[in-house]
Amino acid sequence: MKKNNENVELLAPVGSMDSLYAAVQNGADAVYLGGKLFNARQSASNFDYEELKKAVEYSHLRGVKVYITVNTLLDNSEIKDAIEYIKYLHDIDVDGIIVQDLGFADIARNVLPDLHLHGSTQMTINNLQGTLFLEEMGFTRVILARELSIDEIRYIKDRSKIELEGFIHGALCVCYSGQCLLSSIIGGRSGNRGRCAQPCRMPYTLVDIQKDKAVSKEYEKKYLLSPKDLNTIDYLNEVIDSGIISLKIEGRMKRPEYVAVIVSKYRKVIDRLKEDKNDELSENEKKEILEIFNRGFTKGYLFGDYGKDYISLDRPDNRGVYIGKVVKIDRRYIYISLEDNVEKGDGIELCTNQGEYHGLILGSSGSQGSTLKLDEVKGVAIGSSVFKTSSSSLLKRARESYENIESKKYGIHMTGTFSIGKPAKLTVDDGSNTIEVISETLVEKGQKVFLTEEKVISQLEKLTDTPYYIEKIDIFLDEGSFVSISAINSLRREAIKLLNEKRQNYNHRFQVSDEEFNRRIKYYNAGFAKGKVNESGGKISVKVRTLEQFKELNLDKLDRVYLNPYDGIEDCMVDIKKHGKEAFVSTDKILNDDDFKKLENEIKLVEDKIDGILVSNIGSLKFFKDKFKSCIHGDIGLNVFNSYTVKLLKEKGINSLTLSPELNLNQIGDICKDELVNYETIGYGYLPLMVTT
Repeated sequence: MKKNNENVELLAPVGSMDSLYAAVQNGADAVYLGGKLFNARQSASNFDYEELKKAVEYSHLRGVKVYITVNTLLDNSEIKDAIEYIKYLHDIDVDGIIVQDLGFADIARNVLPDLHLHGSTQMTINNLQGTLFLEEMGFTRVILARELSIDEIRYIKDRSKIELEGFIHGALCVCYSGQCLLSSIIGGRSGNRGRCAQPCRMPYTLVDIQKDKAVSKEYEKKYLLSPKDLNTIDYLNEVIDSGIISLKIEGRMKRPEYVAVIVSKYRKVIDRLKEDKNDELSENEKKEILEIFNRGFTKGYLFGDYGKDYISLDRPDNRGVYIGKVVKIDRRYIYISLEDNVEKGDGIELCTNQGEYHGLILGSSGSQGSTLKLDEVKGVAIGSSVFKTSSSSLLKRARESYENIESKKYGIHMTGTFSIGKPAKLTVDDGSNTIEVISETLVEKGQKVFLTEEKVISQLEKLTDTPYYIEKIDIFLDEGSFVSISAINSLRREAIKLLNEKRQNYNHRFQVSDEEFNRRIKYYNAGFAKGKVNESGGKISVKVRTLEQFKELNLDKLDRVYLNPYDGIEDCMVDIKKHGKEAFVSTDKILNDDDFKKLENEIKLVEDKIDGILVSNIGSLKFFKDKFKSCIHGDIGLNVFNSYTVKLLKEKGINSLTLSPELNLNQIGDICKDELVNYETIGYGYLPLMVTT
């Protein structure tokens, strides 16, 4: 590991208090979790206000940072509650908030400038320009798109100053985060609003539209959109050396035992890398990663896994670990030849003739090489594969790693002074904070019972229910002195209480008064300057992707045309201008840094003939605004969901925009009453439900 990467952060998912304990006690440097509001995992247990406060205090006391997900798109009616919510997060000392909504992020940056902002992967930051956009906005960190390669990440790191966060383990999306409309359009549950129904985990058939039949049996009723789980445990050194400072494990919906196992394994490898030791886990440790949950593993786009190396065609859920096959069936039982050990309480699955999986819990144990007899399972044939989907012993060890245990301990230096006729004094130092407390009563000269150094130390050492251990202790004791044991215990408890309070105030923030907070919001809202908006209404724009489509247009009935930069575009532009209409060059939702260079050259050829450029990504917005003087139109990839996002984009150079197709008419009307730019909505056409690499 390179020296400048030694401060790398292991970031763990937390969906419940037990998951928090599991993450912290197994070595996470930071955790991310959601409250009951405005987070992209509404189906997780999540945390109410008191639980959030408790989670922050628990984590900070143990040197662990807490990031809160506020990463959904917000409509105008939700902004007030969302801002009050992050004020609470600010005041309980969370270390940062993870956000998707650009308008909301702009408010947060202005009214709570010392609250760190992390750009969610939902922002679709897949290029240097998007990274620089957030850096210029004042974000502390960007969570990069999962579709980037190690080389692309390194390119971004070498040209930016913002912290980079990336996923290293867990579930993947087949679509770029923030660009998926599938759940919203077919099921009414928006992933951008925290309600994804996971349609990518459903079976589909790949169809030849011309022939109206499946392409082949191989792709009939298969999980064509369901990715395997990411696993980079064997490549962690390369991930870290690419410049990612925060290594993110996905899994806020997972059980605490999953968090415990995965965090502990990555912790072990990171620590070995820091010590320049072999980073390889044992085969048994790697097996535990498989056993706790897997959909099959992939190295992801980080290391060039595509197609079949990325997608789990046969099933969308936990595959478990292969342990043997059915070798015999009689009238009452099935017999399994075991190729691995199983224990009573393990979960197993058998594959039926119909390709379905039947799960059960074992009532007995079996060893490798033996035959296990089970009650008959209908539909299972000789030769059927058997998988272990849960290990009772692994789950037990995982629970033991965080239940009623304090494995994350910090050394402290205690100094006790007991002088006759003066209050007893105890000083505690953890290396960063120094606490001094004195007793309410004076130290007396003993009559029959006297203090000894051993007696004092035995009371001060009682730290089993705290995250501390005594690294050094000095006792200064007058001969013949006496103070009660209860007084010594009180000194210890008070000192530890005050030390806890100092450690929990991690960011040394001052709480913002309601009066001051409201003043800041009022000042921010005063910046809503209305623009010069075209009030004629009823204009029609059309987007075409090919020259053939363009030839079908009746330009007399249109007002604006968005054209992809294809061969012949220059002649199309001339034709559009002859009809007195607007001509815009259209760019894709996903562009990498090489794409920008190519597009720059193509647009320069028609720069004098165009009225503007359509962009659908904040990286594209920055690039084309910096390179050209043309008008900029923001398309649906920008996910414009409220007036605050419109305000920000206008300040960043947007002249007109298309509102999110997930908005209803009332929400659209509420935005349009703030006449900041010219607005568009989609009236007809196929919506792009997913964007994949």
